[in-house]
Parts: sequence; C-alpha cells; structure tokens
Amino acid sequence: MPAEWAPHELTLMAWPARLELWGDALDQAKREYAAVARAISGFEPVLMVAAPGAGAEVRRACGGAVEVLELALNDSWMRDSGPLIVTARDGRRAGVDFRFNGWGEKFVPYDRDDAMNQALLAHLQIDRVAAEFVLEGGSIAIDGEGTLIATEQCLLHPSRNPDLTRAEIERVLGDYLGVDKVIWLRSGLVEDYDTDGHVDNVVAFVRPGVVLAQTVEDVHDPNHQPLAENVERLRAATDARDRPLEVIELPLLPRTQVRGQPGVVPYTNLYIVNGGVVVPVCGDDPSRDEEALRMLASVFEPREVVPVPGRTLAEGGGGVHCITQQVPVSS
Repeated sequence: MPAEWAPHELTLMAWPARLELWGDALDQAKREYAAVARAISGFEPVLMVAAPGAGAEVRRACGGAVEVLELALNDSWMRDSGPLIVTARDGRRAGVDFRFNGWGEKFVPYDRDDAMNQALLAHLQIDRVAAEFVLEGGSIAIDGEGTLIATEQCLLHPSRNPDLTRAEIERVLGDYLGVDKVIWLRSGLVEDYDTDGHVDNVVAFVRPGVVLAQTVEDVHDPNHQPLAENVERLRAATDARDRPLEVIELPLLPRTQVRGQPGVVPYTNLYIVNGGVVVPVCGDDPSRDEEALRMLASVFEPREVVPVPGRTLAEGGGGVHCITQQVPVSS
C-alpha cells in the first residue's frame, strides 16, 4: 500500500446519511463535508459517494469539481469502510476490500457500507480483492515502505478479529498490504470511544522515517500518560528498513463537547493531498488553531496547509482523515 503522500489520482468521500448519528447536526455535518471536498478539489479530483437521490444535493453543496456516484450506504466514513488501494511493481492496482462491521457493531446497520466497495471498485475499474478480515483504514498508518503503525487497543479488540493472535494479524496485514513490520502503540485518545483507539487520531506519517505524534503537556489531562507512552514506543522503534523513527510532537489538542460528553478535535486527523495538507480546526480558539497550522506548515513544507472546520466532524466521531480515502495513481 503506497503512503498517503504518494501521488493521488483522486480522493474518495461519502455524503452524510445516518440521521441517528448526526441528529440536528446533519445539515452542519453536510456543510463541513462540503468544505472538505471543496478544499481537496483545489488539489485533486474528488469522487463523492451519495445515497440514491442525494446526488443533486451534493452537487449544489460541493460544486462541479466534485464527481458524484450514487450508491446505497449507511454512513459516511470512507476511510474506514472504503477500499484500501495497493499497487504492484508493474503499476497495476487492486482494491483490498476488508470486512467492515460498524466499529465492532457499535453502529448498525452497516451492511450497505460493507457491500459498497464492490460497486465502487467496479466504477473505478480497479480489481477487487476480498479479505475476510475486519479492518478500518483509520486504524492503520502506513509509510509506503513496509511499515505500519497501529494501536493494540483497536486491532486486538475482541470485536474485530477475536480468533486471531497478534502474530496472525501481522501476517494478514503483510499478505494484503505489503507490510513487513508493525509498530504497536498502546492506545488512541481516551475520548475515542467510537472506534476503540484509531491511530489516525494520534499519529500521522510525515515522510519515511518521520512521524507526527499527538501529545498533551497538561499532566492532569487523561491523555497525557497514554500519549507519552505512545511517543516512548515510537522513539524506541525502527521501521521496516531498520531506521530509527524521528518523532515530532504536536502538543496542542482542542477540547470540545461530543454528544454531551468531553471530546477533542485532533489536528493529527489530517489528510495529505497532492501538494497540500487539509487540517481540521476547532475554531473556538483561533490563536491555538493558528499555532498548530504554523507548526504543520513547517512539518509538511513545501505543501500548502489548508484549514477546514472540524468541530461537527468530531461530534460525529472523526475528522478529515476519517472521511477521506486516497486512490493512488497507477505507476
């Protein structure tokens, strides 16, 4: 599986559809999804999957630069339910269609999302490889050179693949994604109760051998110790090419309310596009957002860093990375 910074042919997204999740925030969620789609379309094409009959609404909200494909779906988290595109040495591509079970059956039904990739990959004219293994794309970070980072909290959770050992899970990741080494972190964010600790809320590869890691400076913050342990594990690790990892800490973590409970809007849930990086911001403290964006601009230079609203995405349980999925070019 290529790294996220490898050239993209396009980005996949899905239009918000689950009223039970968004409730009164559904219209605001659609506005934030549209803002993300418009930001990405300034760098590369976007294909938005939408429920049958929703195509006209998507075109009005997102503009003509966004292509729409109407397919039956339950939800709108393309990173987790969409295909993971892998490439062969001769340039051929395939879409690995892992099983999707609604984050351990927390959100039901999920049958349409689990079945969506067959029609989506046919539309993209990319061969489908079915994998009888539950995996969400937000639970892994990949460097394109054989290294994968994941949390034990998520990949070893009994609601995913309870009959497999850690070693067997590593073999599956190697077989389907070309992974040679898995670096295991302990957990994700304390507030990430929906996805059981997805890694894309706490870590992002910047380039081979370099990772961005979420931390918090306040020792009384419930995330302080688990995130510090993640950094310790990263600094003690080597990647698939036996390089020690350079770890860049991002100590800014906006807090908000998510469905009446304490929540966060992690800047690390960003998405790398052709020539840019799209970053969710909370908006309640512009100076903090600006500080984070300056830091990320330095980390990802020369890419352009583009902020988009992220508070409602967080209320739904994710961020910019969670609602996007890259389709790498065929080389």
